[in-house]
Amino acid sequence: MRVLVVEDDEKTGTYIEKGLAEAGCVVDRVTDGRAGLFHATDGTYDVLVVDRMLPGLDGLAMVQALRAAEVHTPVLFLSALGQVDDRVKGLKAGGDDYLTKPFAFSELQARVEALARRRAEPTVQTRLAVADLEMDLIERRVRRSGKAIDLQPREFKLLEFLMRHAGQVVTRTMLLEGVWDYHFDPQTNVIDVHISRLRQKVDKDFDQPLLHTVRGAGYTLRAVS
Repeated sequence: MRVLVVEDDEKTGTYIEKGLAEAGCVVDRVTDGRAGLFHATDGTYDVLVVDRMLPGLDGLAMVQALRAAEVHTPVLFLSALGQVDDRVKGLKAGGDDYLTKPFAFSELQARVEALARRRAEPTVQTRLAVADLEMDLIERRVRRSGKAIDLQPREFKLLEFLMRHAGQVVTRTMLLEGVWDYHFDPQTNVIDVHISRLRQKVDKDFDQPLLHTVRGAGYTLRAVS
């Protein structure tokens, strides 16, 4: 784990740097906000530990500048300012966590590790969209141009697979394995029947068809301009 510590107090900075290094982190430390901004903009750090009160450029302004530059590295603010309003200001400036001084190193380490895990977790996709067709994966709802489309569970799974592969040609084999979990062709028209039903629901009442048959290859879901 790579951590950048931006702390101008020598005693506190050395304490954090030494502790994180002993915990197995690769630690860089700078002592003012401008240097912190310069180092952090390359996006190679897993976590930033930033003091709020810094010379040159304060911690809030530094993090605001990072967020404006689309640098989303998790930030743990450190500050002697521990009132609710102070913590809120830190979080609104783009911080992900806020730790009040004085602090126990074990808590700082745990918070740094939690932020690093959060960054490493893949973003879970909850919505899919192709043209005016939208799918909510959490609520299991489908709409096209704002109109609700009622799908059976297998139809929903089939459409989800097609939407995840939007613009690509999806073969029968891909559908059998991805939607029906068959690793062989049962030699039935199950795919054709479900594609036909899905097309009736997704395309029938709309001007532009989205679900297309690619002869001899399979199917594709895409908007044709």
